[in-house]
Amino acid sequence: MTIRQIRVVPDPVLRTVCDPVTEMTPAIRSLVRDLLDTVDDPGRAGLSANQIGINLRVFSYNIGGKVGYIINPVIDKTSGEQYGEEGCLSLPDLWYPTRRADYARAHGIDLEGRPVTLEGHGIMARMIQHECDHLDGHVYIDRLEKDVRKAAMRNLRRVR
Repeated sequence: MTIRQIRVVPDPVLRTVCDPVTEMTPAIRSLVRDLLDTVDDPGRAGLSANQIGINLRVFSYNIGGKVGYIINPVIDKTSGEQYGEEGCLSLPDLWYPTRRADYARAHGIDLEGRPVTLEGHGIMARMIQHECDHLDGHVYIDRLEKDVRKAAMRNLRRVR
């Protein structure tokens, strides 16, 4: 079991668009195991590869006791709206109201190259969008409304 250290803002890897996985190598299998081990901790909903310093398009999740992963996820459908508190392992102890779709669906693959669909409402939808944002080089504070974002940036400078 390997629990990896979480990278925090302003680490540049968090602002880098992740590369797709093109081959299922032993290193990719090890990365998936590390992501699953690291996300399997109370209070952790999702973890992208770049949050542990690996610039590849993979994330793991832990929602309602369901732990899994997806490789090369692409969100292909969203609907509805939710507005609620969101946090991030890469921005410890900073929680802000964030607008997201209430439903999200992503397609990707597993370690055997088989198609995977990950979808859900509420916290599952929020996690899918949050982790795909990470893989695209964004953190959730990028999505905050202007005044809330300004306050978040002030708080971020204060806690660094």
